[in-house]
Amino acid sequence: MYHRFNEHKYPSTNIQMEVFTEQMEIIQNSNYTFSNPEQFEENFNTPKTNKEILITIDDAFLSFYLEAWPYLKKNKIPFILFVSTEPVEKKGYMTWEQIKEVEAEKFAMIGHHSHSHGYLIDSDNDSFILDIEKGNKIFLEKLGYIPNLFSYPFGEYSKFMRDYISENFDFAFGQHSGVIDLNKDKFELPRFPINEDYGELKRFNSIINSFPLEYDQLFPLEKKLSKEKNPPDFQVKFFNEQDSIKNINCYSNELDKWERSNTIFNNNLLTIKFRGPFKPRRGRINCSLNDKGKWRWFGIQFPIKEN
Repeated sequence: MYHRFNEHKYPSTNIQMEVFTEQMEIIQNSNYTFSNPEQFEENFNTPKTNKEILITIDDAFLSFYLEAWPYLKKNKIPFILFVSTEPVEKKGYMTWEQIKEVEAEKFAMIGHHSHSHGYLIDSDNDSFILDIEKGNKIFLEKLGYIPNLFSYPFGEYSKFMRDYISENFDFAFGQHSGVIDLNKDKFELPRFPINEDYGELKRFNSIINSFPLEYDQLFPLEKKLSKEKNPPDFQVKFFNEQDSIKNINCYSNELDKWERSNTIFNNNLLTIKFRGPFKPRRGRINCSLNDKGKWRWFGIQFPIKEN
């Protein structure tokens, strides 16, 4: 997941173009292929022997169009551009004509990123629905259709939001790190954020060479944490055939401090006993496993409403 390109004032969302092009070349020179978003549903439901890398860009900043778009177009690298309709045409963002130019290419797809790109997790349910519907109306007016792929602003969603999106879109992406596999929830798909802080090439190589850490079920289903449910009752149920699963290592940032999590195993059920509550704005858990030389990974994000 990328946002800005060569906008050095924003290191948490920016990537330098020379680094981005080197990352794309690493993928091109690897045994992996770029995933075409037009075939995302087919690819998701069909087990693959060869890994595919999906490139996504959020927010439709003007710097994407000026810096990254010419490179992606020249090399025909497939990607999804997630657009929030309200900022379009404003300073620092793409215009509808530019978006249509991108959308006209077969290897590019436009995704829905809400209307306002606000902290929708802090809104009531009706306001969330109105925001999505307003975006729908503008997409219909400007592009002639409503995109079928959705990206949650800031990767934040409640169970209500996830359930609503599942009824109106085909897939939805968050901002929790991890590798997509057949068992992941289609409306809580992970992505690895890439930026100046987390985009150096050693980490990038590690990311593209990682494998999914699969699981059967993950609790709680409600990712939005209330004061009463912070920290959450967190459990992961794994499959019976996952022999190496007890070698898993989890790290979490409760009490605003990253430390190794206190994990308890009972058969195939992993429970984390947190040291204390997560601090606003987001709680995170990342788990990894060395499975006979293959590094497997999944991450979870819990949004917490600011007081």
